[in-house]
Amino acid sequence: MPVYHKLVRDRIPEIIKGSGKSFCTRVLSESEYIGSLKDKLEEELNEYLTAESDLEALEELADLLELIVAASKTHGSTLKQVERIRREKRKQRGGFEGRVFLVEVED
Repeated sequence: MPVYHKLVRDRIPEIIKGSGKSFCTRVLSESEYIGSLKDKLEEELNEYLTAESDLEALEELADLLELIVAASKTHGSTLKQVERIRREKRKQRGGFEGRVFLVEVED
């Protein structure tokens, strides 16, 4: 039986059961959950970085967004609040659409 030891989406056990396979899960403590969210964010970010097509990239971005929703809840917030902060930072510092690459700053 393969061993995974990683956070999975809530319906994965149901999907595994539907395939006729057996499995073992447990519910994480709050601190384990936060650590596992961070690990999963890193995993999905690496999958995005190695995506070979636009569709693959979009799938990984969707996974990252789902994890951001979950992570924001662990900080007592919501995606709406994260979006508000994003908009404020964009207003103050801009976005990334201009493709500006800082080479150096003279002291």
